[in-house]
Amino acid sequence: MGSASPSYRGHRYPVEVISHCVWLYFRFPLSFREVEELMLQRGVIVSYETIRRWCAKFGQAYANGLRRRPRPGDQWHLDEVFVKINGEQKYLWRAVDQDGNVLDILLQSRRDKAAVRRFFRRLMRKIRAVPRVIVTDKLRPYGAAHREVMPSVEHRSHKGLNNRAENSHQPTRQRERAMKGFRSIGAAQRFLSAFSGIAPHFRPRRHLMTAPDHRAEMTVRFAIWDQITGAAGRSTTA
Repeated sequence: MGSASPSYRGHRYPVEVISHCVWLYFRFPLSFREVEELMLQRGVIVSYETIRRWCAKFGQAYANGLRRRPRPGDQWHLDEVFVKINGEQKYLWRAVDQDGNVLDILLQSRRDKAAVRRFFRRLMRKIRAVPRVIVTDKLRPYGAAHREVMPSVEHRSHKGLNNRAENSHQPTRQRERAMKGFRSIGAAQRFLSAFSGIAPHFRPRRHLMTAPDHRAEMTVRFAIWDQITGAAGRSTTA
């Protein structure tokens, strides 16, 4: 069930190696050279440049497949934070549903009504749905864009209600520090779009689970990853 896995035609490395390298890079704060070293320790010789190309080619495809897995909820939490890109201040817009699943991210230069309107319309095109409720902080452009784009949707504007979206920014901040900042808005958008789809998949709410429940949940999530990447059924002899 679900969409077909990406095509690996022309790649001499097996799917398991490619998907594992992509998983390592987006799941942990590692550089391409560090992923290369970890693979070498396992007896796999692959250059960091090859890993970089794999992440650029397959990262977004994997993230898109994971985002389609749980059907997005009908309550959207939206928030924005500033990020420095090549010394310039930009704004990272993020939307998550009531379960914490990242719906989309978008980097923009402004934090005005036009920027909010653009993000709303992008979200509705991508999710192909209209939410029942949107939750934001008290930034005034949210209200203005809401009245224009989705006036029939309930809008809750309160600082304390939006912790879910604000907390979702924390892994991005950690990765930004590990990467010593982003070099361009295009590179940041590409990385963060894939990162926000892959990394949260492997971060269930551990504090709400017992250790056996957590292991069982992670087993399910790794099985989904193998299905999305096309590695399912191919690593049984490893």
